[in-house]
Amino acid sequence: MDQLSDEQLIKLFQDGNEGAYVQLVNNYKDRLYNFLYGIIRDVASAEDLAQETFLKVFTHKDSYKGPYKFSTWMYTIGKNLAFTELRKIKRRKTRSFSDIEKTKGEDWGGMQIPDPTDPIDDEMSNEEKSRIIQKGICQLPEDFMIVIIFRDIQELSYEDISTILEVPIGTVKSRINRGREKLRQLLKEKGIYLNES
Repeated sequence: MDQLSDEQLIKLFQDGNEGAYVQLVNNYKDRLYNFLYGIIRDVASAEDLAQETFLKVFTHKDSYKGPYKFSTWMYTIGKNLAFTELRKIKRRKTRSFSDIEKTKGEDWGGMQIPDPTDPIDDEMSNEEKSRIIQKGICQLPEDFMIVIIFRDIQELSYEDISTILEVPIGTVKSRINRGREKLRQLLKEKGIYLNES
């Protein structure tokens, strides 16, 4: 079953093969969690949302139809759940999106985000650079942050991102370019220079 495509697996699952569902979960659990964590910034919430996404995949399996890729359908479910959760957080005003971004020492994917007031050595370790880049992504506006996560971290195609976000491909490309430029500016202030690719 490892050699089957995602689309073949979901078809098998639609036909009653629950082993195919287990394989899909195994294929995507880490990537989905990382994606959701990038949006929600809370370990427990990202875990809950990943489980909820896979539950919806299980209970709504028959709503999947081609020609879209399985991953596009799954990420759309996850994105919608994450944005709904973000709106709830903002309404409760207990921990707004900007508060999460500004929290010093916040845990981001198992790594501590450094205090931005700390001096940075010229000889910065790769781990330290990674932390600062992650923090920079967190500081981007939501529209830019989500496309950077999809394209540069999840490595999704422009077409998949367009489908998931329900915006034209031109808008996706524009947001990615503007998001990368904003990220470059943020990181330049910290002494990190990204390639222009």
